[in-house]
Amino acid sequence: MSQTVDRALSILPLLAEGPADLGQVADRLGVHKSTALRLLRTLHEHGLVYRQSDQRYRLGARLIALAQEAMENLDIREIAHPHLARLNEQCGHTVHLAVYEEDEVLYIDKVESRYPVRMYSRIGKPVAITVAAVAKLLLADRPEHERRALAEKLDYPMYTARSTPNAPAFLRELEKVREQGWATDLGGHEESINCVAAPIRGADGRVVAAMSVSAPNVVVTADELLTLLPLVRRTADGISGEYSGRNPVNPASPRQGP
Repeated sequence: MSQTVDRALSILPLLAEGPADLGQVADRLGVHKSTALRLLRTLHEHGLVYRQSDQRYRLGARLIALAQEAMENLDIREIAHPHLARLNEQCGHTVHLAVYEEDEVLYIDKVESRYPVRMYSRIGKPVAITVAAVAKLLLADRPEHERRALAEKLDYPMYTARSTPNAPAFLRELEKVREQGWATDLGGHEESINCVAAPIRGADGRVVAAMSVSAPNVVVTADELLTLLPLVRRTADGISGEYSGRNPVNPASPRQGP
């Protein structure tokens, strides 16, 4: 039974590459055409594959609908939290998770610093969108026309001398972030707070969330915080892999906390 299931599931990645006929499916699986046909018929009955008029098979609409439903029901916070907690244990600094919703970037999770100096950020609170590192990552991934439209309607408060002053400067920063794949806020919101952030991507490669590590100057300098960038990016990649299904958790070994 397990071999049959394995063979049936092996058909789906093949058809994801494009339509294939019975012979191609049989060759890929290394089975007789009659065996491949039985598997295809079963998948067809469940709407997972579709037979075209040219007798080739492609992925069925039911499979696409199931994938979309699964993506909509994934809780990025639940998936990300063990990773964020583990990173917090490794570095000791405040770790945030943020998403973009309705023209706002919101914190949806936070793991507090182990140091006495704490940040005033709160879960559910919008971030300072023109300066926050997580906001830069989330907005940089939007199509160019969306980035420009949003940049033009934003206000640009000068929280500090390092704050983003206007729309052209903001767009240049977003383009830089888009190219390098990570972002910083080095005293742009609060003079004494520095932050480095990395993107979390879904199965389609789009940025679905962003995570960051923040710390005050009295704990570490900006240069010292930047040395954590490889660790932050590895953490974000780990969350991305689990969220997108590229690196699923083994059911026999449930996701562990830090």
